[in-house]
Amino acid sequence: MGDGGARRYRLTGNGAFEAMFRFGRRREADFVQLLWMPARRVPGRAGFVIGRKALPRAVDRNRVRRLFREALRMARPAVEAFDVILRLKRGCPPARFRVVAAEAAQLLSSLDAGRAGP
Repeated sequence: MGDGGARRYRLTGNGAFEAMFRFGRRREADFVQLLWMPARRVPGRAGFVIGRKALPRAVDRNRVRRLFREALRMARPAVEAFDVILRLKRGCPPARFRVVAAEAAQLLSSLDAGRAGP
């Protein structure tokens, strides 16, 4: 994970993911779903869900994970007030990964500490 403090931004544990899926608010684009809720502690944490059914090849899942991580990094510090999950809803060819990255960035930019409404 390049920078030394990146671990503190990681959403970990099944309970954390389960709580996000149960109680988190959602926004969606064609390929990406964003779930968020106010962070229990600052900085907020992030998790990624990229299923094997959506992208069977590990190299593709890792590439999308890196793109999600970069979108999240670019959205800081505005998203640090939230715990977020970026989820790839359906598969896409590698040529469309730029669209996936753009959707993730756009969904994250719609979250800011002052306005996280519907």
